[in-house]
Amino acid sequence: MKIVIQRVSKANVKVDGKIVGEIGKGLMLLVGIEENDEKTDAEWLVQKILNLRIFGDEDGKLNLSVKDISAEILCISQFTLIADYRKGNRPSFIKAAKPEKAIPLFDYFKEEIAKSGLKTSSGIFGADMKVSLTNDGPVTIVMDSITKS
Repeated sequence: MKIVIQRVSKANVKVDGKIVGEIGKGLMLLVGIEENDEKTDAEWLVQKILNLRIFGDEDGKLNLSVKDISAEILCISQFTLIADYRKGNRPSFIKAAKPEKAIPLFDYFKEEIAKSGLKTSSGIFGADMKVSLTNDGPVTIVMDSITKS
């Protein structure tokens, strides 16, 4: 799994002009699922994300996690993160998981995030989504579960 983590002061996602997910201060997560990803990848990433210290403490030092400040999380599925762009100019998405695998794994990922007790929202898997955010910092981090071992 590949995840782009963006610290935001607010974010929302719209489908057909209607907001389907919205948060205030917190993290917006763009989630790409590869064909070989499993629940263990989701579990590892959830723990890393929930404990990632990228919010400022009283001294302005990046020392607090999303849990520490009781912030919010917006999860957006994004298969384009799995693009193979090495050959030619049109990216290939052949390594992205098919919906029959990706949807249950994305749902599992969201459920594991929600177990934290933080307000959690999401987009709609496979929908044409319009995402708006105010990146705070900016702070943007890319995680890949392949690095867990």
